[in-house]
Amino acid sequence: MSAHLTLAAEPRYFKGSSVQSRLLGVGLRHTVRPLLGLWARLPFDLYPPNLVDHLARLLPVPDGTSWRTVDLGPCSSEWLAAKDVRDLHGGNPSAIVYFHGGAFLTCGLNTHRSLVSRISYASSQPVLNVGYRQMPAEPITESVADGVVAFRWLLDQGYRPENITIAGDSAGGYLAFSVARAVLDAGWGRPAGVVAISPLLDCDSTRKRNHPNANRCETFPLNALERFTELTLRNDDRRGISGERVCPVDMPVADMPPSIIQIGSHEILMPDAELMANRLVAAGIPCDLQVWENQVHVFQASAAWVPEARQAIDEIALFVQSVADGTIEAPAAKAKKKVARPRTRAASR
Repeated sequence: MSAHLTLAAEPRYFKGSSVQSRLLGVGLRHTVRPLLGLWARLPFDLYPPNLVDHLARLLPVPDGTSWRTVDLGPCSSEWLAAKDVRDLHGGNPSAIVYFHGGAFLTCGLNTHRSLVSRISYASSQPVLNVGYRQMPAEPITESVADGVVAFRWLLDQGYRPENITIAGDSAGGYLAFSVARAVLDAGWGRPAGVVAISPLLDCDSTRKRNHPNANRCETFPLNALERFTELTLRNDDRRGISGERVCPVDMPVADMPPSIIQIGSHEILMPDAELMANRLVAAGIPCDLQVWENQVHVFQASAAWVPEARQAIDEIALFVQSVADGTIEAPAAKAKKKVARPRTRAASR
């Protein structure tokens, strides 16, 4: 197997790493990475309570952010709007559905509320922030099912599928592509686009093991990803669905919506991003693969103090606004027109 893909997708490389981003990388390498390595070596499965999300209730959110709880049945979510952002009733036809990361094991609405608010503000769109069910209580297939319910909720509110962008980070990137695929398969129409931030798109660690980034990531050691693979398989076995789950890198992509994928240059998830972008572009689907020099996993969450994070959110907003106004389209409907890059507001926050 080749250690590094020859890409049909031509990545856009964003150079430069600020002092803040370098400090963040050093901090993760000496705290989170060794802890995850230790967890991976435990002789038993450990599912710690999701204390991270509870503690995150104390974190500040950008001024003017409002949200209300939405009961989706199987899970709780929230309808969030940043300052001055209108919803459908205010004349704004577009919205985002967002899936947080956390390896399907941790994190939630509280940990990601600030990031979601910044994306809402920069994109001028409200966001359904989804608190999907996670392992070990439920397998990944049920997380995907919750995402489909969330998309259906937006349709029921009056949003059209072509005006809904599906976004997520890390494990949420897995859900973003999986939910888009499920929506298409259900015949509900094509979503506006997919935003994937440092996405985990392949639960098999083989490609990651053979990639140059296998030991360069400042957040995840390889053994933690391999342990994660084992946990997902055991959860599938316990529910009697072994072999039925299809990861995004193996899904049909010929009718998928346009996408943007952002990844740090040293991330261990780089092969997932490369393969997904390669398959999309080879199928004629617009995909903006962005590689950010020396940035850590989901560095966008540190936008309060890392300048590259704010720039990346601006790039996300440009994509979201472009698919909303039709200047980026799926091949079947694509017209030859100049892409208008509207100004965004993320940098001012």
